[in-house]
Amino acid sequence: MFELFKSKKSKDIAKKRLQLVLYYERSGLPPSIVNEIKKDLVNVFSKYPYFDAENIEVHLKKEDINREELWISIPIRD
Repeated sequence: MFELFKSKKSKDIAKKRLQLVLYYERSGLPPSIVNEIKKDLVNVFSKYPYFDAENIEVHLKKEDINREELWISIPIRD
């Protein structure tokens, strides 16, 4: 539980970034694909005041050896 209150060290951040780079290389997708998808989603959802388009998150996740997942989070405004 106390892990939540620890600040992230630069080595942990660098490790996470390296893992993402390696993941994109192994998946066969260009690294820019997530940024392109996010940009398109921001363009579409910014037209609607119900969504917080600036805080959209897009990630690729590997569930197991044979399954990859595109994860998209689009916040709804209060």
